[in-house]
Amino acid sequence: MLNARIKLRHLQAFLQVARQRSFARAAERLAITQPGISKTIRELEETLAVVLFERTPRGVSLTQAGLTLLRHAGPALRTLEEGIGAVGEGRTGASWLRIGALSTVESRLMPEAIHRWQASMEGEGGVSVVTGPSAFLLSRLRRGELDLVVGRMTAAREILDLNFEHLFYERLLLAVRAGHPLAAATELTPQDLTAYPWVLPPPQTTLRQQVDSFFVRHGLELPAQPLETLSLPLGRGFTLGSDAIWVAPEESAMEGLKTEELCELPLAMEQQGGSVGLCTNASLAPSLALDQFCYTLRAIAAEKAITTP
Repeated sequence: MLNARIKLRHLQAFLQVARQRSFARAAERLAITQPGISKTIRELEETLAVVLFERTPRGVSLTQAGLTLLRHAGPALRTLEEGIGAVGEGRTGASWLRIGALSTVESRLMPEAIHRWQASMEGEGGVSVVTGPSAFLLSRLRRGELDLVVGRMTAAREILDLNFEHLFYERLLLAVRAGHPLAAATELTPQDLTAYPWVLPPPQTTLRQQVDSFFVRHGLELPAQPLETLSLPLGRGFTLGSDAIWVAPEESAMEGLKTEELCELPLAMEQQGGSVGLCTNASLAPSLALDQFCYTLRAIAAEKAITTP
């Protein structure tokens, strides 16, 4: 049974401080004073008889007890918000999804899935899409701030106790502009690539792990002046305007390959490709809207499997 001394304001304050890693920023987000939020956290710690935060010169960090509470309090408040939202849905018929999308699915899968899902909802469904690295998106999913994360993330350590469902495999490929000195090559060795600039995923991302593995396997050094980005428009634009080699998810390069603005180099980055799928938080009860969106993703993945040679 929940301790009667623990109020909703205690949990809201705790979650904000955990997210902001700062009492001052959390107080600003909740529109209360900093002494007020400090008092609220102190009351919660006294009630639970634990220390939830460690104060450091750079802000605050969660203790082990704080991490344990965060794992449960975030989803619990999210469930409460869903219940309140469901009352609103019952009155208005509206549904809303909050989705995290990795760069591997931004170009084709997500636009198609959102279009189909909204059509099935007869214009009632709204979608908020957040992009970024897998670690950032999965941490938000764990806290109940997202309903779903879609993309290539099986190598992400942050999955931990989240549920991952495989949809299909997708390759990383090496793309260059039409007319690039290597574009007409029928055979290449990894050493042939070292004279050119590269567009790479940033460090600490699951895609970059594959790139680093490729360089290690072939005894290559990382280029001296790489462009590191998850932005697909930036990566594509930089590649089209230079002699750069772009490490691109197959989906994001597909349009350029079809129009022959881009060429795929005949050198495999990986054997099979990475597992693209959907990740959900098992501690959150899925809404009907989320179930329908996941069904839409599975349908598109099945079609992709049929049409892929």
